[in-house]
Amino acid sequence: MKILHFSTVFSCCIIRRVKGWDCVTKNLLEGKIQSQLIRLALPLLLGNILQQLYNAVDSIIIGRFVSSTAFAAVGVAGTVMNLFVFVISGVCVGVAILFAQLYGAQNLDGYRRETFLALSFGSGFTLVLTALALLGLPWILRLIQTPGEVAREVSVYLRIIFGGFLATYWYNLCAAMLRSVGNTRISLLFLAVSVIINTGLDILFVAVFSLGVAGAAAATVIAQLVSVLCSAVYIRSKLPFAMFRRRDMTVDRALLAQTVRFGLVSALHQSSLYIGKLLVQGAVNCMGTACISAFTAATRIEGFANSFGDSGAEALSVFVAQNTGAGQKNRAEKGLFTGMRMMVILCLCVCSVMFFCAPQLVQVFIGANGQEEPVQGTLYLRMISCFYLFCFLGASFVGYFRGTGRVNLPVLGTTIHISIRVVLSYLLIGRLRLGAIAIATGIGWIAVASLHTLFFLHFRRRQNFRE
Repeated sequence: MKILHFSTVFSCCIIRRVKGWDCVTKNLLEGKIQSQLIRLALPLLLGNILQQLYNAVDSIIIGRFVSSTAFAAVGVAGTVMNLFVFVISGVCVGVAILFAQLYGAQNLDGYRRETFLALSFGSGFTLVLTALALLGLPWILRLIQTPGEVAREVSVYLRIIFGGFLATYWYNLCAAMLRSVGNTRISLLFLAVSVIINTGLDILFVAVFSLGVAGAAAATVIAQLVSVLCSAVYIRSKLPFAMFRRRDMTVDRALLAQTVRFGLVSALHQSSLYIGKLLVQGAVNCMGTACISAFTAATRIEGFANSFGDSGAEALSVFVAQNTGAGQKNRAEKGLFTGMRMMVILCLCVCSVMFFCAPQLVQVFIGANGQEEPVQGTLYLRMISCFYLFCFLGASFVGYFRGTGRVNLPVLGTTIHISIRVVLSYLLIGRLRLGAIAIATGIGWIAVASLHTLFFLHFRRRQNFRE
């Protein structure tokens, strides 16, 4: 009880400090689209970068203070972990669309009922997912051909991470509620607090207490629990209309069906991407520990680049969902074009940094030790940076389709991308090593961006015909 009391006081102290961050809701139905998208996307971008730091801190500290085997283990663990984490966050992405549409239509009774359904059914789903993850872990590690010395460390790390999945779901649900009303800044603040705590605990547990990968995993779970507590206290204090009451605690079958559809389809989209990454990781694992380490470092860096595209897609989905809920379809379409222009500019900047600074970026994670790791990591980053324009264009369409409720289309695109990426990776990796994965991924992005463009033109033509 003393720990809970301290945590609650700590959360309240943070909330009292957030004046100036306290624009609790945003009306996205009028005003300049570009400035609104920037205000939405910037905190999401910073939050995604912080999330990458959250993941990268474990890798950097493990790589510097433990061993190359432990570093490779954290890389493999990250791929497996993200398969399940993105199922959880995918559910919340789908729920966020419903929240935003209900808020755009000012259906606050429906909003509260959705809060109850998402919390109760989502928590139950997460517990089932946790059990499946724990039971299936040995099989997954065998499937992706993880070397024995690496697999032992991966198991230790992931069993602790899996135990904290309920906190992962609650945090993502709180963030979805805040995003749906246009408030993306406060989640950034709480995530920053979490990253600071995670970094401090990583240093304490790994560098000082020598707890290895178990210490890094424990630091991650503890830091996320703090984020959950801060977010929940803030929502209770600042968004009273979102808090369900006794009369809202009913199973609205129509709303539940929508929640399940949006949540599971978005979860399938998010997780299927990582099923593909998991299968690609299997191809990399066959190439030995040096290649695994190079791929781990390169994908950690790539995660920062993806933050820009992911943030743009999230901002677009919130903007489009609110305007779709309010019946302003033309404004939603203008949001897509404005967002796409912004994404292209961001992409050119990000790709330039990835291409020209690749050797220095790789050395941040694995140092200058070894010969193969820096070469392979640099090769991968430079090759894949040439394809990122198609990734960002595809992300723009994904945000738009989600916001309009066409959540099936991103799943189809991701399935095509996975198929191309996995098949070409296995065909080419023997000759091109990590370069094969970069080429396979890029060709997949080109195919998906082309498909989404055709879908958009088809739906636009059909809408114009009806009008």
